[in-house]
Amino acid sequence: MNSKKIKTTTPEARKKIILNFLKDNESVTVQEIVNDCNASEITIRRDLAELEEKGLLIRTHGGAIRNTAVENLFTFNSKMNQNKENKEYICKIASRFIEDNDIIFIDCGSTLSFLSKYISKRESLTVITNSLPIISELINFNNIKLIIIGGEVVNERKAVYGHSAERTIGQYHANKAFIGADGISLAKGLTSYDEKEASITLKMAENSDEVFLLCDSTKIEKNSFVTFAPYSILNCVITDNDLDVKYVSKYQKNNVSLIHE
Repeated sequence: MNSKKIKTTTPEARKKIILNFLKDNESVTVQEIVNDCNASEITIRRDLAELEEKGLLIRTHGGAIRNTAVENLFTFNSKMNQNKENKEYICKIASRFIEDNDIIFIDCGSTLSFLSKYISKRESLTVITNSLPIISELINFNNIKLIIIGGEVVNERKAVYGHSAERTIGQYHANKAFIGADGISLAKGLTSYDEKEASITLKMAENSDEVFLLCDSTKIEKNSFVTFAPYSILNCVITDNDLDVKYVSKYQKNNVSLIHE
């Protein structure tokens, strides 16, 4: 790790340093993190325990190793085939909420990328998106007005991010936003593995009349790395029918409609 110490006053900052290091290295020691973050050994061990609880690494006696199950976490292509049938099912349901002449935001993400096949035959539709797969699928349809969000292209995620992208989103207002998240819980709200994605998602939600979260059932009542929005921003959560039914009434009691046909 860096020889120059970085003073980190928040757990989020320290955890980000740990995860970024493990993206490029197989392992990290407690002492390396202590030196890099200018934090106590007890504090770092607590950070590692919390990251392990979320499945983001595996603790060892003297530090932590990369969790191979999360190794390809930030790669779009690797996520496309995970729960593919459920993701298509979710998008098919979500398409029922899209009407002719709607103006909609479509977020990036492997689940959202399946939405294009169910909306391409709408008589007239305006789609605003930062998702390169969505752009690729819809660009040849004359019935769809496609507005591409500009900014920094991240190849691994097949999407556009950054301050320019956020400013572009702020220039538009949509009837509906169809967004993704890496986790949602009643305790923490919407969470993400990636801060850039989280910023874009939140901006779309803030500039829409209605907000639909599309996520497979494995993400319900799960918390990820970055908390970026309360669940109260949502009008509806659309998931698959593998969902444990006990969550339906819990979300209804908190004024969140949860659809899992």
